[in-house]
Amino acid sequence: MAANAVDGDANTYWESTDNAFPQTFTLDLGSSTAVGKLVMLLPPSTSWGARTQTLSVLDSTDGSSYSTLVPSATYSFDPNTGNTATITLPAGTTTRYLQLTFTANSAWPAGQLSELQAYAP
Repeated sequence: MAANAVDGDANTYWESTDNAFPQTFTLDLGSSTAVGKLVMLLPPSTSWGARTQTLSVLDSTDGSSYSTLVPSATYSFDPNTGNTATITLPAGTTTRYLQLTFTANSAWPAGQLSELQAYAP
């Protein structure tokens, strides 16, 4: 369930459809907002083994026309170090919608996200 990735509980999570890459997760900030970085979390339990996920970050001001903000890259998650990954956005990023496009996960055939946190520059 998408709401699980923004509910403030790192133990709940969103998971895309299995074996159907690419998959997207979209965050609506509610209004145009300056954003400097994103922090992605997976559940902190050690039952969630270390993994990598490959994804890109797109943005939109209207929710229908998206541009690539951060090209595809692979991010590491390790429960021994908090199971988080940080994406630094280009300086001056102001947007309303942020979309993560997942294309690979080394531990499961779907995109996974426990929390997506957006921070001001």
